[in-house]
Parts: sequence; structure tokens; C-alpha cells
Amino acid sequence: MRRLRPWALVLGGLLCACAGAGAGAGAGPAPRSYPHSAVLDGAGAYRLHWGRRGSALAFRLEVRTRGYVGFGLSASGGMASADIVVGGVERGQPYLQDYFTDENRVLQKDPQQDYHLEYAMENSTHTILAFSRELHTCDTNDKTITESTVRVIWAYHHKDMGQAGQNYHGSNRGTKSLRLLNPEREEVLSASLPYFDLTNKDVPVPDKDTTYWCQMFKIPIQHEKHHVTKVEPLIQKGHENLVHHILLYQCSSNLNDSVLDYGHECYHPNMPDSFLTCETVIFAWAIGGEGFTYPPHVGLSIGTAADPLFVLMEVHYDNPSYTEGLIDNSGLRLIYTPVLRKYDAGVIEAGLWVSLFHNIPPGMPEFVSEGHCTLECLEEALGAERPAGIQVFAVLLHAHLAGRAIRMRHFHNGEEQKLLAYDDEFDFNFQEFQYLKEERTILPGDNLITECHYNTVDRIRMTWGGLSTRNEMCLSYLLYYPRINLTRCASIPDIMEQLQFIGVKEIYRPVRTWPFIIKSPKQYKNLSFMDAMNKFKWSRSEGLSYNQLVLKLPVNVRCSKTDNAEWSIQGMTALPPEIERPYKTEPVICSSTSCLSCNLFLTLLFVVHITASTIGNIGPFV
Repeated sequence: MRRLRPWALVLGGLLCACAGAGAGAGAGPAPRSYPHSAVLDGAGAYRLHWGRRGSALAFRLEVRTRGYVGFGLSASGGMASADIVVGGVERGQPYLQDYFTDENRVLQKDPQQDYHLEYAMENSTHTILAFSRELHTCDTNDKTITESTVRVIWAYHHKDMGQAGQNYHGSNRGTKSLRLLNPEREEVLSASLPYFDLTNKDVPVPDKDTTYWCQMFKIPIQHEKHHVTKVEPLIQKGHENLVHHILLYQCSSNLNDSVLDYGHECYHPNMPDSFLTCETVIFAWAIGGEGFTYPPHVGLSIGTAADPLFVLMEVHYDNPSYTEGLIDNSGLRLIYTPVLRKYDAGVIEAGLWVSLFHNIPPGMPEFVSEGHCTLECLEEALGAERPAGIQVFAVLLHAHLAGRAIRMRHFHNGEEQKLLAYDDEFDFNFQEFQYLKEERTILPGDNLITECHYNTVDRIRMTWGGLSTRNEMCLSYLLYYPRINLTRCASIPDIMEQLQFIGVKEIYRPVRTWPFIIKSPKQYKNLSFMDAMNKFKWSRSEGLSYNQLVLKLPVNVRCSKTDNAEWSIQGMTALPPEIERPYKTEPVICSSTSCLSCNLFLTLLFVVHITASTIGNIGPFV
């Protein structure tokens, strides 16, 4: 098969050629609804619109070029093993071709053409392409489209394919992570709604890879109940990769305005004591995410005695290049309304309590960790506060650099339900709340498992649970209603049985140092448990055996209320439920659509070649 450079295509023919008489100079297809959109490049030259059409996904590309346009789906965000479509309008005739690349980035025409052109337009500045594809095509060269993160790749050239032979896109290319199957939602906000900003003021970001900065704020809305209906990130221009995530915590209502004077590095020995009162997460944003809009019947309550008055904003700065002299002013914008919604929203942090007791051996192509929101915690908290259950409407799944996939598993009366949320293509640089297609009821006695998959093949030392991006986390943030007094539902695995796996027999007691010190056997004597775990000679088979052990260990239950209070189950030991591992995914029903079925789509095909004399009647496309 002929080898082509990536995106350097000579099309063997046109998918369809339609007579110009059928498309007048000012004509075009009837507008279609695309509920989602994203600008894929920094200059605003490439805009993507998309929307679900039954078992298919419809796309519309608006690109500032009169040449070819490339679009694709890639597991890695690169050209290797990608699913690609290329199209354009040349001399008034449309073309669209389905391609794929192998692991060596060799581009080949796909024998099964699954992208179907619906219309094409071109003016003096832009090319517009609209096409569709089944979510599951039965074609091994295509990427199945699911609710997981999708790494979209894009490219364009100023010439069409047939004009000058092979045209390589050069620097006009890129990648962006998106969630293509996010449910449609109504925007009910008015531009006239009031808002307030919580932003850092000239924070000096240290020249180290990870910094958590905390700043206390006072909510300006008091004495009267309002609902926050939308939260938007305010990321300083140029700092889009520096600000990795922002958490907003509710703090003790007994504080006074003196805590507002300054910010401080979080989790630092000299951190102000007032910061320790801030345990309840009320909002979370992570890199790549956009603004979050609450459903029309739910809002974040502010202004009453039960609502947050003082809040702590925690900003995670990720500075792996150790850049000096960075000053940041990022934060959040909260848009609110006096028109109250039916329900108050709450947030539950679920998963693995961030701790050194969560650890992952080096050299593992896959290692699975589980954090349990136990039935004991949900039985006590929901039984006391909301026996009828709570309704989850969005979930944010969170891990760090070694994370590859995260699933939120839900069990009712011991029976596994459909996944609450999942991302089998997790991208550290793209973490946002997933809106659920249907709200999910969580009842007393249910249990939730945050299941995280990691890859540590490129590491030679243990990976530890912790705050740094080189450490790991395994967390889920559940947005739900009505709000109850449960803020954290998590677990910690037993550390002593983990150490027994590597041969540890005894530690020095009482424990006076952290990490604690091992007493025997001889090869680990006077080493910290972290050093001992790193000294152990890990192989993949040892790592697999260790993984199987850890998943069955008893867990310490974390079950927290607001204001640092705890449910009685807090600190108790529980056994993880017996569940099926690995998780059995639902079978995919695919729709094979060869070129013979294109006629169904081509009946919708419109082609408009807009001449210079008619450009003024059309207006800009972006």
C-alpha cells in the first residue's frame, strides 16, 4: 500500500460531485442544531460544532482556509493509530475521505468509509464541512465514540488536495481533549445576572513543580438566600497550563474578617489555623474544564446561616519546568440569582483518602486502586439525613499523571448498577464535571467504588498517594441534591498488611516519626516504610500479586460532616465488598455503514460555492 506523509493526501476521487445549478450562489442547507462547540486552536481559526443524532454523531467544522480540512480521533493525541477524515471544496465540488493511521503514523485510505458528508460551503475566507458518523461502526480502523474523554486532532492547509499534489499541513495542526457525548443541557442564565469573583491577588508561584496556594474569602451575599447558578474559571491569560485545579471549601462560620488579610501555601507547617476549619468542598474545577452550569432545579445556596460565609480557595499550580518569576491572579466567578431553585446542591468527595497508604509499584503497565464510599457510611449518613436518598447529577473524576482510566461503580443491595461515571481515556490535562444523562438515586446502604487504573512503566520508584502531580490521587466529586451533612465518604487501605507483603515483621512502637520506622527484618531495619517499599525488588508478577492483595484488604472508613465533625462510623474498619473484577463492560452494538449506504446521507448533501460577489450577503462564520 502506498505510504503517505501524515495529512499529505492525494484524494483518489470525490465522495460526491453535485451540479452547481442545484446550489445557488446564496443558497445553503437549513441550519441544524449543534448543542456543543469548541475552538480547537489558539487563534480561533478552527471551530468545531457537534451533537448527537440517535446512534450517530454529527459534526460541523468552520475553518479559516480555502484548502483542505483534517479532523480525527486519537487515543494519544498524536498521529499514531488515529481515525481521520479529510475534506474540502475544490472548484465548487465537495470531497470527504475516511482515513486511518497505523502505529507508525502511516496514513491509509479506510476501505470502509464511515464518515458521511452532509454539506460543504466555501467563501473567500472559510471552509465549512458538515458530516456524521455512527458512534460504533464495526470498523477496527475507527475509534469507538463513548462517554470517555476523546482526544481530537485537527489540521488544515491553504490549498486543496488536488491543486499541488501532496500538501503537508505544517504547523496548522493540534490536539484538544473533549467529551463528545456530554448530554445536552439548557442554558437558563441571563447575561444580566449578578456575580462576584474570588481571585488571587499577585500570588508569587514558586519555582517548584507543585504548589498549593490557599486564600480565604468572605461571601459578599449575606442575610438573604440566593442560589449560585453557574461557576466559571477565571484563569489568567498564559497560565492555562499552570493552574491545574481549584477547590472551593466551606470554612467555619465562627471565623472573623482577620483571616482575609493574606494567603498562604496550603498544607505548610506555618499555615494559619483558620485554614484547618475548611474541610467541606463546595465546588471543584480542574484543567481543561469550562464553566459549570447547575441544572434549572438546583443551585448552590448562599446567604443563610447554614451556607458558607467564609470560603477557602485552594489553587494547585503545576510548574514542572520550574519557571521563575510567575505571578498569578486566577480564580472563580460565581453567578447567582435571587430567584430560588427547588433544591440546594451539595458535594461529596469520594474515593481514596489522600495518603501514603495508597501506593503503586514501579514498572506496572496497569495497577488498579479502589476507594470505597462504604455502605456503612451511606447507611448512617443517609439513614439519618435523607432516607429517600439523594440525586447525583454530575461527577468529576480526579487522578494525576499516572492515571489512565477512572470508573465510579455503584452497588445497590449488593447488585452492581450501571456505572455512575467513567473515563477510560483519562487525560490529566482535561478534567471536568461530567453531567449525567439521567440523575442517579443513591440510597442508604448503597456503596460506591472509585476505581482508578494507573500506568507506571516509566517509573523506577514507588508512586505514593499525595499532593504532587508525580504523586497520585483517586477521587470522585459527586454533585447532588438535596444537600445533606455528608462531605467526605472515602477509605484508606490497611498499611501493615501491605508491608507484610514485602516481608516486614515489626515496626518501632510507639510511632514517633512519620513515615514510621521498621524494626525487623534486618534488611529493612531502621528504614522508613517508604524506603523499604522502594528497596523491595519489584517485578511485574510481584506487582500483580501485590495488586490482588491490596484490593482485598480491610479499609479504614472516612465519613465526614461539615465543620470537621464526623459520623460515628469514621475510623472504623470495614471489609470491601466482593465484586466482579475486572469490571465487565456493556457489549457495544455497532452499526456498519459502508459506502453503499451513503445514499441515505447524500440525499441531504448541499454544496455552495460562494463567489466574491456574494460574500457580503453571508457574513463571517466565526
